Amino acid sequence: MEFIASLPRRVLAPVAAVMAAVTLGLPSPAMAQSAANAPSADAARCEALVRLRRQDTTITSATMVAQGAAAADIPGASDLPAFCRVVAHVRSAPGSDIGIELWLPVEWNGVFHGNGNGGFAGLLQSGYGGMVRGLRHGHAVATTDTGTAPATPLDGDPLIGQPRKWRDWGRLSTHVMTVTGKGIAAAFYGRGAERSYYTGCSTGGQQGLIEALYYPDDYDGILVGAPVINRTWGHAAVLWNYAAAHRTPDSLLSETKLRLLNRAAIARCNARGHGQEGDDFITDPLSCRFDPAELSCQGADSDQCLTPAEVATAHAFYNGPTMGDGRPAFFGWLPGSEAPGRYGWSFLQSALNGQPPFSSLFKWVFGADWDWRGFDLDRDMPMVDAALGDIVNDATRGSLQAFKARGGKLIIYHGLDDTLVPPAQSVAFYERQMAELGGREQTEAVARLFMAPGLMHCAGGTGPDAFNSAAAGTPLPPVSDPAHDLFAALIAWTKGGPAPEQVIATKYSTREATTIAFQRTLCAYPQQARHDTEGPTTSVDRFACSAP
Repeated sequence: MEFIASLPRRVLAPVAAVMAAVTLGLPSPAMAQSAANAPSADAARCEALVRLRRQDTTITSATMVAQGAAAADIPGASDLPAFCRVVAHVRSAPGSDIGIELWLPVEWNGVFHGNGNGGFAGLLQSGYGGMVRGLRHGHAVATTDTGTAPATPLDGDPLIGQPRKWRDWGRLSTHVMTVTGKGIAAAFYGRGAERSYYTGCSTGGQQGLIEALYYPDDYDGILVGAPVINRTWGHAAVLWNYAAAHRTPDSLLSETKLRLLNRAAIARCNARGHGQEGDDFITDPLSCRFDPAELSCQGADSDQCLTPAEVATAHAFYNGPTMGDGRPAFFGWLPGSEAPGRYGWSFLQSALNGQPPFSSLFKWVFGADWDWRGFDLDRDMPMVDAALGDIVNDATRGSLQAFKARGGKLIIYHGLDDTLVPPAQSVAFYERQMAELGGREQTEAVARLFMAPGLMHCAGGTGPDAFNSAAAGTPLPPVSDPAHDLFAALIAWTKGGPAPEQVIATKYSTREATTIAFQRTLCAYPQQARHDTEGPTTSVDRFACSAP
């Protein structure tokens, strides 16, 4: 046993897989290879996984899904390759129940691919979009409900009084998914994964950062979008916006007024050199200041001006949470993000089940009877941070040093029109890592940040939004080119290729992604795409990356 324990991991993983196969009565790796084209043998190996014994783990189902088989709960299942669908639960402590789902393709390329969730999570289905894309790549794919069921992405009320579930959601569940998923995959294939990648956005972005910061051996490459970094203050910012919009009956910004604000902010910022005149998005809103008081009504209210109450609401959105003495406490939303929409300023003003969006987190601290109307930033946020900060804010601290030392690569992207996760958070995270690692050169060896103009939360918006084939909802094909696709660029980088300096992002004029409206270059932070001032702005060749 001492000899086995001393073997390197690359040798030990196949040995462990063979031992697991023998325990289960599965075919050996050699037998598995010879039976690769035998559907009945594949189904038998799949179904036998329910007998796999892992500590604290119960495999509740393992079912073979034939190539092209329809599955009502999986989008696009009819054109997927054959795979073994596994659902498992890991219960390692009282109150903990982390759900995991794996899709193991019969034809496997040796890649394990973890996928993130969203919001308060609670549902495995939230990860299916990324899993579909990963499976089409030939990856063994996994997702987790983060241990928060029966919560849902938009409703965290079921987690009141469940501190272990908060901890699983904030820190532990993605690592559990990864270790468990790799173990089950090794038992099925008779060999361990050769490479591992993680992709996720929003809460899924936070999950990926936690992996890089605290579990650096889990993944070779991590691609995250719009990561939630400071969880407690991120929720406070959304609550702050909702409260501002409902301060008086006249404070709510109508969709007409939001469009007015949006058009004015874009026109002012682009005229000042922060974007291209004629664009309906701002290239560099982080550097632009727009005062909504410019639109103040000089007489009666109309669709072409803002009342004093509406100006106050817009100021609150741009400035972000502000302490009673006027000190800024957190980031606000950027000019250009005002447009109404699913995750625009309209959403921030809208109630969910009679409550401000994502306000369940405050009930975890103050109880089920908590009323948002009595919330006081100065009084209440110290109590929220004292109760939850060490549980859900781990992405605000920690270093990428260990991830860098083992050769890991991290790419972050964030839409500058995001109104759920303030984009400036990602810039602050990256700059903190530069300080932790000793400068820009050291940081660029392990991580790159891409800020995407006109992109809303994870997807959508008026800017070019197609540049990540791993993301659900983007119109890119499942396998793309590193010049146009951050996921392909990440994979190439982990294999010794060049670090991505830029990527071409595309805006399609049709949902089917058959006609290109325009393209722009996204540059690795702190560089920005600059136009040569001579050619058309519709040509990506007329833009180059340079220091701001």
